[in-house]
Amino acid sequence: MPLSAPLPRSMRHRRAITVEAYLREDGLWDIEARLTDIKPRDIPLASGGVRPEGEPLHDLWLRVTIDTRMNVVDAEACSDWVPYPTHCDTIGPAYRKLIGLNLMKGFRKASRERLGGVAGCTHLTELCGVLPTAAIQAFAGDVFPVRDNSNDLRPIEPGEKPPYQLHGCHALHLEGEVVRKHYPRWFAYQPEAKIQPPPTELSLEPSS
Repeated sequence: MPLSAPLPRSMRHRRAITVEAYLREDGLWDIEARLTDIKPRDIPLASGGVRPEGEPLHDLWLRVTIDTRMNVVDAEACSDWVPYPTHCDTIGPAYRKLIGLNLMKGFRKASRERLGGVAGCTHLTELCGVLPTAAIQAFAGDVFPVRDNSNDLRPIEPGEKPPYQLHGCHALHLEGEVVRKHYPRWFAYQPEAKIQPPPTELSLEPSS
């Protein structure tokens, strides 16, 4: 367990989010996300009755079908377990509004605009947020090359862009050690937008 040892405690709730990616026979990709909520005790429901221990409060599915440019060409959602049966589980068709979006071009914002609040299910719309990076991971080594000669020292050609992952997180900062070592062509590259300096440790001293 990588976290520090916890104080004595008892587990009261488990939420699990899983994402699986599939390459289809037609060349498209299915990115399939699932969310479950389970409690280790019986749950009295506001809608009446009791959900027995071990049975999900939520078991929700969201699938988008994308091409290799990350365009969403199909989408569907279903709700197998919900706290308000015949109500929560009727929203699935609304998630076809994801069709036409692109996972790499403002997808999270657009999905919230189309399906946030009463326009969708809170938890299905949450699942939209995990799809872009899951698709990137799925494409790595299949659609996107893991190495693209960024480890050599050829001059950068006019209009050439760095690999998509560079400068996307603190480890892959264009002026960081990982880029210097593994992507030397792009070390200290200056994109059109000004590079933000690498993060430094926060000072714990009070300001004067």
